[in-house]
Amino acid sequence: MLELQKLQQQSVSGPVPLLRDVYGTVLRRERRRQRRTLDDVASRAGVSLQYLSEIERGRKEASSEILAAICTSLGSGLAAFLAAAHREFAAAERRPVLDLTWPVPPTSLTSAASRPSSGPAAGTESGAVAEPNPGAQAVPPPSSILMAA
Repeated sequence: MLELQKLQQQSVSGPVPLLRDVYGTVLRRERRRQRRTLDDVASRAGVSLQYLSEIERGRKEASSEILAAICTSLGSGLAAFLAAAHREFAAAERRPVLDLTWPVPPTSLTSAASRPSSGPAAGTESGAVAEPNPGAQAVPPPSSILMAA
């Protein structure tokens, strides 16, 4: 019991919400925003109506595969879903929200590892250095789906 109390440490606004509760809230909000039924989303995701209902109510922990299927049935992907869940956590804890959609320069450990290196670069152990690629496109922001507060 003491461990559960430690897990529910007090944030600025109260207990930290459980991951399954936040995931369920985000999924239910998006489904309702689209004015879709549990049955419609569940059948397209390949899960039972009861299971989707339990996920939305925070009663069941869904696997990443199930979450991906539900997100796809809602017309989105895991990245947008996780960004929305991140905002929910930040709001619950009243903490600043990190911008998870900021363009990240494309880096590849494979391409960095394949380049000849005369030794480790300063500050790294492997010598792999993220070099800007002027011709690369920035990562596009996630879709607006699952983004409404």
